[in-house]
Amino acid sequence: MQWVKVLGVVVGAAALLAVGIILGHYAISKGADSTASSISASQDLDLEILETVMGQLDASRIRENLRELSREPHLSSTPRDEALVQLLLQRWQDEESGLDLAKTFEYEVLLSLPSEEQPNSVTVVGPTGDILFSCRQSEENLTGEQAGPDVVPPYAAYAPPGTPQGLLVYANQGSEDDFEELQTQGISLEGTIALTRYGGVGRGDKAVNAAKHGVAGVLVYTDPGDINDGQSLPNQTFPYSWGLPPSGVERGSYFQYFGDPLTPYLPANPSSFRLDPANATGFPPIPTQPIGFEDAKVLLCNLQGNSAPATWQGALGCEYRLGPGFRSDGDFPADSQVNVSVYNRLELRNASNVVGIIRGAVEPDRYVFYGNHRDSWVHGAVDPSSGTAVLLEVTRALGTLLKKGTWRPRRSVIFGSWGAEEFGLIGSTEFTEELFSKLQERTVAYINVDISVFGMGRAWADWGRRDMKGLELEESRSLILPQPTSPSGGRGRPRSRALSSPQPNSSLSIYDNWIRYYNRSSPVYGVIPSMGTLAAGSDYAPFIHFLGISSMDLAYTYDRSKTSARIYPTYHTAFDTFGYVENFVDPGFSSHQAVARMVGNVLLRLSDSLFLPLNITDYSETLHSFLQAAQEDFGDLLQQNGISLEPLVTAVDKFQGAAADLDEQISELQKGTPDPLQVRMINDQLMLLERSFLNPQAFPEERYYSHVLWAPLTSSITTFPGLAIAYSTAMNTDAGSAAWAEVQRQLSIVVAAVEAAAATLRPVADL
Repeated sequence: MQWVKVLGVVVGAAALLAVGIILGHYAISKGADSTASSISASQDLDLEILETVMGQLDASRIRENLRELSREPHLSSTPRDEALVQLLLQRWQDEESGLDLAKTFEYEVLLSLPSEEQPNSVTVVGPTGDILFSCRQSEENLTGEQAGPDVVPPYAAYAPPGTPQGLLVYANQGSEDDFEELQTQGISLEGTIALTRYGGVGRGDKAVNAAKHGVAGVLVYTDPGDINDGQSLPNQTFPYSWGLPPSGVERGSYFQYFGDPLTPYLPANPSSFRLDPANATGFPPIPTQPIGFEDAKVLLCNLQGNSAPATWQGALGCEYRLGPGFRSDGDFPADSQVNVSVYNRLELRNASNVVGIIRGAVEPDRYVFYGNHRDSWVHGAVDPSSGTAVLLEVTRALGTLLKKGTWRPRRSVIFGSWGAEEFGLIGSTEFTEELFSKLQERTVAYINVDISVFGMGRAWADWGRRDMKGLELEESRSLILPQPTSPSGGRGRPRSRALSSPQPNSSLSIYDNWIRYYNRSSPVYGVIPSMGTLAAGSDYAPFIHFLGISSMDLAYTYDRSKTSARIYPTYHTAFDTFGYVENFVDPGFSSHQAVARMVGNVLLRLSDSLFLPLNITDYSETLHSFLQAAQEDFGDLLQQNGISLEPLVTAVDKFQGAAADLDEQISELQKGTPDPLQVRMINDQLMLLERSFLNPQAFPEERYYSHVLWAPLTSSITTFPGLAIAYSTAMNTDAGSAAWAEVQRQLSIVVAAVEAAAATLRPVADL
């Protein structure tokens, strides 16, 4: 997760008892309690139940959940990971606070692991072959938690084995432009080792870009200027602040796709066809290894060559130079080289998903999903155990009401604890592949809470559907901002200044705090909190991009006006521990509690509202803004090449008209007692709207991406991604080129999708 997580919302479908009988035929098991029979077909969300759940979500329980979850490292498929599978099953099968059903889904998937016999290494080798310097192979044991036998050493998952050796060059963030800049400066990259820093492009892209230019191996480090606001001394970093220690190394998957590498589009079951690993794509093409910034400093500060551009400079306390090779007056002989020895191995391992179900009373065939991955690189207190700790508390509160017989949701609520996410969203992707048709036909929404709390500060939101944000914003108004508290226990160190947020008064809402720090202007609502969009950073990706299911990602993040950190500093390191969370991220766990309340709030509204609380006017606003950006930035050149945006203008107008008509129809029905089948039809229109934007031909080179609005955007223009990418490729080519033909094709795909969405919103009796 190299992105910032968010506070977003999706909404669920409500149906009526008559329709539930027709389609589900009493799909609730005979053993279910009698609550179902007491729910009338027209019953809406019970606000008393909502308030009860809000009152039961307890910060101290979340704290204890996190302590247990992060007590030991739990890399995917290890014994501790499997022990947590049993913990979840035990909680969800509890007689007093459990769910209707809990089960596992198991897959045999390809993981990449470092060799225990031959640890990966990075060394400086002198002219005579002597090893002059060795980078750390493990992080410094600062709290007694970084040196256990289950702490996986830093490595780049899926990087191929090899022992390349060559002169060192500094390549900034490893983007295509960065390597082209080195060549522009006359540097030959053939056979070199490139030192890059995290950020800018994805992990795997650094190796792909390097290999294109003849680079033999890649090193990746985290610069203190990007994560610690420049602070790099041991007494300035963890355990004395939230900063990344000098030996800290960010682990991660360098696989470019998501899902099991050997079974794309198929579940990783015994019967499925598997690719030969030698023929699988998406792996880094050259050996790659991450290192800490204390070692990167030794390498980088001894480089010779031209000074790096100003934007490439960092905070290691020296002038960054480009190389190749070391300077003659430095710590190493000028012709010394860097050796990168990688011994990673590929193994088929078992990855387990744990799924818990609360069956719906009225519409059991409509699913509201709430998920979080379970596996971590090491202890994973923030990523992902902060999310799992909240998940367990939410299911405890809902399960308690369920077992007492005082509540059963209108729609089925399904909870997922996904396995092997860190290796590329594997557990959730295999689940969506296995149950593709059922999930696509029946799922109302997917809520994701991976990291629940990045730090004290403000709310943030990503969403995969614009008509869900109204619900999210409304709920954030009703929840009071958590108050900063002192750590309870721990080692008594002060909280990091970077995490200190403005002292709110007791009545400040999450909405008020959110809009203070991150807002935008909406033509419909005026100034509102700003939200991000969903790319591929966590388990929502297969739901939104592959299945077209409305999705959201919720989190509480730090105050970005006080730090430039691209993510919380101990991300994917052995320093992401319970003590780190308790002392520096969320003392008192009030932010975790706030996220739990937001999730509970949204979950109940998704599962229990009669009409889906989706405001499709918000979607109209998004389409209009995308269209306007395309007209302003692309219009003139498109016209010069004989391409008109008028069909897209017409399609957006159709959508806006259909959306307005459906909104009006819903408003009228809400004034009376609507017919159950009519409610069902309208809710299905709202649920299926997202599917209308899927087109598997939109991004054929991108595995699983088929959503024409929310695919990753490489253009700087916030508009339809396929159109923007094609335009940026064609703009410097001649008229009539294949690139301009691709622009026309992408425009046609967008027009067809928008028109299909408009048709979905029109009366169902109309073809």
